[in-house]
Amino acid sequence: MRIGIVCPYSFDVPGGVQFHVRDLAEALQRLGHEVSVLAPADEDTPVPDYLVPAGRAVPVRYNGSVARMTFGPVSARRVRRWLAAGDFDVLHLHEPVTPSLGMLALWIASGPIVATFHTALLRSRALQVAHPIVRPSLEKIAARIAVSEDARRTLVDHLGGDAVVIPNGVYVDTFADARPDPRWTGTPQAPTIAFLGRLDEPRKGLPVLTGAIPAVLEAIPGARFLVAGRGDTGAQEARDALGPHAGSVEFLGGISDEEKASLLSSVDVYVAPQTGGESFGIVLVEAMSAGAAVVASDLGAFRRVLDDGRAGETFRVGDSADLAATLLRVLGDPDLRARNTAHASAVVRRFDWSAVTGQVLAVYEMVIAGAGTRVAEDPTSRRVGLR
Repeated sequence: MRIGIVCPYSFDVPGGVQFHVRDLAEALQRLGHEVSVLAPADEDTPVPDYLVPAGRAVPVRYNGSVARMTFGPVSARRVRRWLAAGDFDVLHLHEPVTPSLGMLALWIASGPIVATFHTALLRSRALQVAHPIVRPSLEKIAARIAVSEDARRTLVDHLGGDAVVIPNGVYVDTFADARPDPRWTGTPQAPTIAFLGRLDEPRKGLPVLTGAIPAVLEAIPGARFLVAGRGDTGAQEARDALGPHAGSVEFLGGISDEEKASLLSSVDVYVAPQTGGESFGIVLVEAMSAGAAVVASDLGAFRRVLDDGRAGETFRVGDSADLAATLLRVLGDPDLRARNTAHASAVVRRFDWSAVTGQVLAVYEMVIAGAGTRVAEDPTSRRVGLR
């Protein structure tokens, strides 16, 4: 099968959607399919050989984060060339209502088209404004996928229609087999707690964690907090907020995939203090796969990943005091940690790429069978023009 995948966000600064696209492409290739990915990226950005760079992206504030996207006539021409060269059996677009390559590809292409929706928002003015504009193009989508129930609800509420829920994937064994690093391994007197996320995005919850650290250290003076992620401004603000407790926090900066797996397999607890805007919680699955106990904010997406509290503990969103109390309860109860991690090790198998890829392929096969044609350029797209 020849599969074209379009990612809306830049690989210059990769995030969750980019990692999802990368891992899906590689999982499909391992099964013998031919895959080409079109994504924003500078020409000199190191990218996999299956990825076609679509040029420099522009940073845009979106969903409490900064998304790097590309749009306009030049990008449209690149989409047309890529579609013509690809001769795809199926086209898979990610976030097709985001003003980037996915929206352009949906407007330009016709044939067997699948779309995956990642965003989870209670209310999105951007989606409400975009709906009348993209509604005619949305009718081209033969099958819709949402990465979680939260993402499906956002799609239904803002754009209508429905979607099948297929979760984000994780290479579970990569994390399960990762070797702990002595630098990050804790002891009963000096347990280690990890946080991963962009430090300068408030919704990732680093201020919530820093607000909980003094209470944890008062009860467990030897506790160590390992904070991984980019964002010098966020790191400095955290140090300033911690004051005399800053010495118990180690800022690791950006880390590689291999280092992330090792970190999660080393620590006693992984904490996810996000305050909103999360549709799934892929890092929770990675931590669960690595054997770390998980403490997460009580977001709907996180509760579902944690099997309603059987695979990890939750605390009230944005409540540093409740986070501190939950961390102390988990750190002080080895039996609780053992029960949660044992349940988590079974739960994560449903998120392994071996299961997820099969579900995505079933959607592809259904769409191809129903279309009876290959992906091609929609001739009406040239008559309308890009405005």
